[in-house]
Order: sequence, then structure tokens, then C-alpha cells
Amino acid sequence: MNGAVNLHEMGQSVWLDNITRGLLNDGTLARYRRELAVTGLTSNPTIYQHALAGSTLYDASIAAAAAKTGDSEALFFGLALEDLRRAADLFRPDFDASDGADGWVSLEVSPLLVYDTEATIRVAAALHAQAQRPNLFIKIPGTPAGLFAIEESIFAGVPVNVTLLFSCEQYLAAAEAYLRGVERRIATGLNPAVGSVASLFISRWDVAVATQVSAELRNKLGIAVALRTYHAYRELLASSRWRHMAELGARPQRLLWASTGTKDPETSDVMYLQALAAPNTINTIPEKTLLAFADHGVVSGSMPADGGDAEQTLEAFGAAGVDLAALAQQLQREGAESFTQSWNALIKLVDHKRAALGQKLPHHTNNP
Repeated sequence: MNGAVNLHEMGQSVWLDNITRGLLNDGTLARYRRELAVTGLTSNPTIYQHALAGSTLYDASIAAAAAKTGDSEALFFGLALEDLRRAADLFRPDFDASDGADGWVSLEVSPLLVYDTEATIRVAAALHAQAQRPNLFIKIPGTPAGLFAIEESIFAGVPVNVTLLFSCEQYLAAAEAYLRGVERRIATGLNPAVGSVASLFISRWDVAVATQVSAELRNKLGIAVALRTYHAYRELLASSRWRHMAELGARPQRLLWASTGTKDPETSDVMYLQALAAPNTINTIPEKTLLAFADHGVVSGSMPADGGDAEQTLEAFGAAGVDLAALAQQLQREGAESFTQSWNALIKLVDHKRAALGQKLPHHTNNP
């Protein structure tokens, strides 16, 4: 039995942090589901930038869609939804068998909307309606501007993957937005079972401080932040507030580990997966890391529910001069900027492909 299957059997959902039309067409994604217990996937602008740049598989769809729309952003969302509907259908048995806890795919709103709450609410609803799949999340960043959009989207019944969370405090703010949205649904007699996950990014912490701390602390910050957040997650699920909502039919907003590929070539390529094994959580994994863990990853136990030694480790980073609160805000801001850069490159790529296929270049808008 391989490590990925072991994670699944301990109760952690294994999702692929990637999607390409090639993975769908050649059966690789179906094989990962069958052989590696992959039960969902996530996408983002960087993933799709790479997918379109390295393939001609989208060209026929681009040519066909270009005749119907003059907007490259709308054209891209159409391309992405073609892929994601197929992936959602592949994972639909996992969605049904888990009563909606698993089997999800994710599509992100335009990163250009990161500071525009009202537009995010409008676009999230439109994209989910366009998808026509119950197991498709709309990714909304857990930034200050995004929190109200998350609450409003949940209240509207739009499943949300909260992205770009870096700290326990950011996670708790996202969880609060989710809870408020569900409580409002309960108060107005609506079905409270709206799916959501909260995605905490891990490895970027260690990259950010790699040159600032001693060898003893190297590659320990991301895991310590995860441990603190997992403790808060477990406490929330045990709270009377949540138990009351669950009794009325609400679904827990599951904690998801993101950015779990090892960036340090001098350490284990499966370090984060081994450290973040825990039931009732999700790990969305880059393809290379997934294959590595299936080959030589070991599940030796679960994360401690009480956070283990997280607080002592975080205190050590503070003593070393790392301002954790400031760094969390910086990482979230840089993450949003990185996705914006990828988005702009992605849309330029779609423009280029349209031109190469003999189509007229579009005028851009932020609407799907």
C-alpha cells in the first residue's frame, strides 16, 4: 500500500493541486483517483497559466469560443469550466459517498477583484451558476475585503474555498465569515448545508524566513503555524456554537493544507505531508509531491489536537526577530500579487492564442 492511500485511510482527503486537459484526456486523473486515493482537486491562475502555455489541447476550444465572445477573461473561464466540469463528474461518486464532504474541484475568481467585495460576490455567484455542478467550489481570498464576500456567498448558497490564508488568525476570520453566512441561512429558514474549506498555505512561511533563522529553526515555521491552526480548528468544531449549527444540518468548513510541496532541496520532499497528516482535513498536493509520497511517504501518526509544541516553536521564531503577524499579512499580500501576475500572463496568453488562431483581440472586462 502506498503513502497516499495511507493518508486517505487515516481520514485525510488527498486532493491534486493541478489540472490540465491532458490529465483528463489521457486518463491520468482517473488513475490517480483509482490508485492514489485522490478525491478532489484545486486550481489557481498559475496552474492554468502553465496548462495553457504548455499545450495545444485548448486551441480548438479557444477558436470556437472566440467566435462567440470578445472577452478573453470570459473565454478563459469557459475553458476552465470545460475541464472542471469533467473533473467534478469524475469525483462525483466521492462527493455523493461522503455526503458532500469530499469530491470537490475549485475555480478561482479573477485575482483582479481581490479588493473589490461587491464584484467578487457577483462573479462568484455567476461562475457557480455557470458551472452547473454541486461539487465545484469558488475560490475567494481570505483577505479583509474577501471576508464579507465569503459571508455573502455562503449566505447565497455558493460553496466557497477560502484561499490565501497564512495564519491562525486569518483562518479564524475566514471561519467566522463562514459561520455568519450559515447562521444567516438558518435564521431565514434556508438549508444550512453549504460546502466550504479554508486553505492554509504552509511552505511559503519557510521560504520567507530561510535566510533569517538558524539551521535549528529551518523549515519549522510552516508546520508550527499549521499546528496552531489545527488546534483552533479542533476547538471550533467542539464549540457549542458549532454543535448547535451541526444539529441543524450545517456542514463543517474543513481545514485544507495548501502549498505543501517542499521548496528546500536539502530536506525531504515529503516533509510537509508527513507532518500534516490528520483526520477530517484535506491536503491538496502538487503532482510531483503526490507521486513522491505514494512512493516513499510514511504516515506515522496524526497531528496533535492540542497543537503539540507549536507555541514554543513560534516563540523561538519571535525571539529570533520574526514578526509573525506582520509576516502573515505580507505573505497574504504577496500571494495575491503573485496570482495577479499569473492572471495577467494567462490572459495575455489567451490573447496570443486567439491572434495566432486568426481571431480578433478582445477588450477585457472583469466579468466571467
